[in-house]
Amino acid sequence: MRLKQARVRKYRSIRDTGLFEVESTKTIMVGPNEAGKSALLEALQQINPPTGVRKFDVLRDYPRSEYNDITTGRVKPDDVTVVEGHFSLDSSDVSLIGSEFKDCTYVFGRKLDNSAWHRLAGGPVTPVFGDVKKDLIRLAAHIDRQVSAADEARPSAALTELTRGWADSQSLDGDYGSQIKTSLEAILPHIDENNADEEKRYDRLIGAVGVSQRRSQALQALNSRLPVFVLFSNYFRVKPLIHLEHLATRIESNVLDDDYYDYGNKCLLQLLGFTPRELSNLGKVAEPASGDAEALQSYRDQLDRRSYQLNAASIKLTNEIRGVWNPDPKRAEADRLRVIADAQYLKVVVEDELGVEIELDQRSQGFQ
Repeated sequence: MRLKQARVRKYRSIRDTGLFEVESTKTIMVGPNEAGKSALLEALQQINPPTGVRKFDVLRDYPRSEYNDITTGRVKPDDVTVVEGHFSLDSSDVSLIGSEFKDCTYVFGRKLDNSAWHRLAGGPVTPVFGDVKKDLIRLAAHIDRQVSAADEARPSAALTELTRGWADSQSLDGDYGSQIKTSLEAILPHIDENNADEEKRYDRLIGAVGVSQRRSQALQALNSRLPVFVLFSNYFRVKPLIHLEHLATRIESNVLDDDYYDYGNKCLLQLLGFTPRELSNLGKVAEPASGDAEALQSYRDQLDRRSYQLNAASIKLTNEIRGVWNPDPKRAEADRLRVIADAQYLKVVVEDELGVEIELDQRSQGFQ
């Protein structure tokens, strides 16, 4: 199968892409900085990501400006489909599910709570009770005529009792279709095999009530063939929260860990003009006694020294980013980087003109 259309909604900076086409050979996305190109690819990957890829996180991935809808319960994560893909079927898919579904499109969606749904667009439609009601009545009358008038046990009794009270709009899917199919198979011996019309009627009913089951089987088969979405990126990144002591120890032991973005974190600190050990040591200040004025001043000076150095470095780095990133003056783009230290943790955030802080890893790939 091949992805031919997709849609992303309520993911980070994306409100709704609408259903867009995916070309069969290649698709190139072009857009300005912070337009959501990387976010779109990340969302698409969640259709069927490789093992180990981070799943949707309600706190991190739902649009920040609308997050209050989540906390107040107006929006529930299991009601929000973030990404859906529409897949065309190839010959190998059709060979598994049957030719009656050959013109179908397989649609798969992933919700904000990471649950999934799927359906088949096109193909035979699951009937409702009203579609088969007349045939059922006529078949019941036929089999009842095959027994003597004195016989109190009419073959159609179980089928009649089963469908008693069903509305014409009742869909014959799930248990409803299965129960009718079981009842039909039970009365098969009572059908006059020399009556071609009733034989055809029986076959027609069996085929109709079996659509739901066959659709379910087709969905299971197609789900097993859903392609894995691999998102490749060769950027060294920076974690939004760095434990200085741990990073310093790994660097000094020459055991950098890609899972912790150590190389990117090391590059950032070098750009700021520090080593992890220097910043770590500045944060290791023993709590002074309350009456020791000199120790209190030394304690405050050491913490302030780190804070002032990081503030100056943040300003310097912000100016360099603006020179490279060239933010659009017509758009409210967050472009001020803040590097904040709290004990052994170094936090990297981007701040907009309103003072709203966004973790660095929530920004676009290009910005990172």
